[in-house]
Amino acid sequence: MSAAVKYTLGRLGLFAAAFTALLPVPLNPLVKLMVAFVASAALSFLVLRKWRDEMAEQLGSIASRRAAEKERLRSALAGDESAAAAGDRVTAADADEPAATPDQTLKGRA
Repeated sequence: MSAAVKYTLGRLGLFAAAFTALLPVPLNPLVKLMVAFVASAALSFLVLRKWRDEMAEQLGSIASRRAAEKERLRSALAGDESAAAAGDRVTAADADEPAATPDQTLKGRA
């Protein structure tokens, strides 16, 4: 299970627990929801720290990969042949196919 899913389910679970704990209290249901929301946010800050850090690390690695791919694409569009060739290798690796060498690529175009 991904870190983002674990953290989200943990937050929802804390909210449900806080709301359930407030059921016997004689308050307006909307006030109970707001208090449960604030309480679950505070509790998640303390209780779910490990999952939050895992999720932040996962999102950071995804963002860095996307930034690197964006930079590679910009270089390829600017005419950098090595960046374009690197993209061909990345695409082939993503598709679980062996990467084509530049010689094989030129032969395929002829």
